[in-house]
Amino acid sequence: MKKKNAAALMAAAMAASLLVGCGGAASSETTSTAESKPAESTAASSAATEADETLTVWAWDPNFNIYALKQAEAIYQKDHPNFKLNIEENVYSDIETKLITAATSEDYSTLPDIFLMQDYSFHKMVANFPGIYTDLTDSGLDWDKFSGGKLADSTVDGHHYGLPFDNGASVMAVRSDMIENAGLTVDDFKDLTWSEFEEKAQKVVDANGVPMLTSSGGSELIIEMMQSAGASPVVDGEVKIADNAALKESLTVYKDMVDKGILAEYTDWDQYIASMNDGKAAGVINGCWIMSSVQAAADQSGKWAIVNMPKLDGIDGATNYANCGGASWAVSSNCKNTELAYDFLKSTFGSSVELYDDLLPNAGAIASYLPAAESDVYNQPSEFYGGQTVYKDIVEFAGKVPAFDCGAYYSDVRSALTDAVTNIVQNNADIDSEMQNAQDTVEFNIAG
Repeated sequence: MKKKNAAALMAAAMAASLLVGCGGAASSETTSTAESKPAESTAASSAATEADETLTVWAWDPNFNIYALKQAEAIYQKDHPNFKLNIEENVYSDIETKLITAATSEDYSTLPDIFLMQDYSFHKMVANFPGIYTDLTDSGLDWDKFSGGKLADSTVDGHHYGLPFDNGASVMAVRSDMIENAGLTVDDFKDLTWSEFEEKAQKVVDANGVPMLTSSGGSELIIEMMQSAGASPVVDGEVKIADNAALKESLTVYKDMVDKGILAEYTDWDQYIASMNDGKAAGVINGCWIMSSVQAAADQSGKWAIVNMPKLDGIDGATNYANCGGASWAVSSNCKNTELAYDFLKSTFGSSVELYDDLLPNAGAIASYLPAAESDVYNQPSEFYGGQTVYKDIVEFAGKVPAFDCGAYYSDVRSALTDAVTNIVQNNADIDSEMQNAQDTVEFNIAG
């Protein structure tokens, strides 16, 4: 398989912050091991003194990721009083651009010690620019404390290049009052297949006069449906779209729901969010980060609940769990003190329930670290969600997400599937033909 040239990847990086990520399992297409450290940075590491306890980190969003870094710094300083983080704020598209620039110039000295990366980018970047990363596989981090689905995002050919941070587990947020208007309960919407869901959703639609679900259009929900069955669009380095049974079932269900008025599409993001807040839909399926938008309607407190998403009928390995979005921490090949970086990550984002207990109420960050679900903070009932312990439930959802392979060409897969969904829904195009078109498009882009 040909790699995309640096110019194409640079252009993709400029638009990266507009995309929402999905996971990616290990692919044999990608480089089996990244260069752990260029010669010049190895020398720099050897020259570092024990007194130098400063790590430079790139991240974005002062109220979320950067807040998390500052809290992690404070926790680590309890046992390491000389430790300091030099936090440099960069929007995500700039981070990718800087990484690509360093790699193409083979000057890694511009890189920080640690950087945050959107999960969907790991496979693409490791495949094309392995010299950026330090392999974390033997860093001492306990990988068993994170879900396989989340880890797959940053795992390439069995090697770990990222430590999971925020949780993107998919949830179905539903209006409990609208469900009750239809003579049903929230429990009736748990652990369903899509056919069972459609039957019950139709009752909610009829009783309330609004769609059961709202969607932002495109391929986002389709990809979540595929992932919930562990069905990858790329298998062992080969595109598997045209003959993908889970994808065909996902497209069939999606089209059926639109036709029946169970699902409404909003291509404008503001209208999509407004449809939840204005009572124009009885629910939404997306990554758990969508909850902050749901909760913007304070007058609806107590009228919402969180359940898992439906699973595909007749597909082996289908589950009620997927992931949409999220980011992970990476250590660069320019890290001057990898042992310090390893220990900082291990002691904070890799093991500190105290840290995640702070981030949940103060930054809205839901942990990917599975033991966080056992804490008192995560077990507090949410008034907005009718007293449900939603955060504990979400972490448990995350632990059940199947691994998913988007390979190094997630953006290409997503774009091709968006075209397919649009043609199927709006133009009644043949599903099999659109799947083949998507297959041909992705293969052409990979070869080009």
